[in-house]
Amino acid sequence: MSAAAEVKRITTATLQKMKASGQKISMLTAYDFSFARMIDGAGIDVILVGDSASNVMAGHETTLPITLDQMIYHAQSVVRGAKRCLIVVDMPFGSYQGNGDIALASAIRIMKETGAHAVKMEGGEEILDSVKRIISAGIPIMAHLGLTPQSIYKFGSYNVRAKEEAEANKLKKDALLLQDAGCFAVVLEKIPATLAREVSDSLEVPTIGIGAGAHCDGQVLVMHDMLGINTEFRPRFLRQYLNIHEQVTGAVKQYIDDVKSGGFPTDAESY
Repeated sequence: MSAAAEVKRITTATLQKMKASGQKISMLTAYDFSFARMIDGAGIDVILVGDSASNVMAGHETTLPITLDQMIYHAQSVVRGAKRCLIVVDMPFGSYQGNGDIALASAIRIMKETGAHAVKMEGGEEILDSVKRIISAGIPIMAHLGLTPQSIYKFGSYNVRAKEEAEANKLKKDALLLQDAGCFAVVLEKIPATLAREVSDSLEVPTIGIGAGAHCDGQVLVMHDMLGINTEFRPRFLRQYLNIHEQVTGAVKQYIDDVKSGGFPTDAESY
């Protein structure tokens, strides 16, 4: 059997089966070919081409500045590197809010120009019309509720959301509306664990948590955070699995020393 034949692509249906069987879903962000290839090769279930690229790749304070063209560029790079996992692309701020025509056109561009498998949108009832239009065109949507970073200026902080009863009730209602509209999964960001468990139990589609406790059907982290490339961002929900910042800094310093001392290159490294 060829190597290509052995690769079985993860689909939205796969995630549904994983929830039904109690198997947890693993998800990480990626933004380029090289990291996508490594993460996919390690066996991740889902790669999110996140609008967090605005922060970790471009250095912006928020996710708002990144454009649709830039998201498409990052997604194209990831798709070329990942052969097995499901690839979901964030629809950036301004590409879907308040206008169903723009939303559908944006989603179609992402799917046609990147080869990704789904898009992700932040919000509940207020974006329902756009959600329905995109799904009616055959494009899968992963929803996103709780702390929605594209609305950070409305919230005024990155604090935990839905702690109060009114906001919690709206989130529960929105989750059901999005499921009924056809969304295949819901990201729950930075909400109380008890609420996340209640929502997860109420839905037939999987929930993916980030700062939402252990009872979601899966978990997602930003790659730059969990690998320790970022050193400034250390929220309570983050588990850092590596300290790449320290390792890269050390390697670069050693390279500088070797160049300046004449230790690199050696005769064996010359032609």
